[in-house]
Amino acid sequence: MAPLPNSHTEPDGSAVIRVLSYNIRSMRDDADALARVIKACAPDLVLVQEAPRFFRWRKKLARLASAADLVILTGGATAAGPAILCDLRATVERTEDVLLPLTPGLHRRGLATAVVRFGAVRLGVASFHLSLQQDERHEQGGMLLDRLAGLGVEHAIAGGDLNDRPDGRTFRRLADTLQDCRTTAPWGGEFTSDSTDPHQRIDAIFATKGIEVLGCGVPTGLPGITDADLRAATDHLPVLAALRVPAAS
Repeated sequence: MAPLPNSHTEPDGSAVIRVLSYNIRSMRDDADALARVIKACAPDLVLVQEAPRFFRWRKKLARLASAADLVILTGGATAAGPAILCDLRATVERTEDVLLPLTPGLHRRGLATAVVRFGAVRLGVASFHLSLQQDERHEQGGMLLDRLAGLGVEHAIAGGDLNDRPDGRTFRRLADTLQDCRTTAPWGGEFTSDSTDPHQRIDAIFATKGIEVLGCGVPTGLPGITDADLRAATDHLPVLAALRVPAAS
């Protein structure tokens, strides 16, 4: 497997960044293994799903961020689970946690969103976790697209747990508007669920058209990542992407 490029700023001001999307199941599994996996991916941004939401949730998420040499950008219980972590390379312009409409009897869903800068690059970011119910999931996909368009930036990324496969209606809805980074530039493994028996791809990173995808997939075989840690960390496998984002014009 060819290595992904490390994060850096190019002479024209564009930024090469690493983005990780990861469902961490409320940190109910091996938190040390989880931190090792995240740290080995050397991400600039981590789009978290199922962050801790209850007793001392901020402390738990902060402990994970610190162990992976990151900080909390936004989200957690305030977004009903999605969160964003970042490294100190990112300058935060603004954040907003969004609660999506609640369907009686179903789990509350939300979005963690932000606008960040990497030098001359300005980037919209969203972490999401869509419904298990097909019709609600499709509506939430549209809300996610609307929210990205409303961030007021030329370039944006979104990552999360779709609870849908690439041939599903909601996955296709997102991929028709955005780049499905795994399809654009396959790298690493494909399937994300579950971590002990990967057989389906229900987690993904998407990017707007102007972003160059350098590689995207499950970081199996990446130095510092073991199969044992991937199995122990949570019930999903992470998705790692390397992206080149143009500088603001």
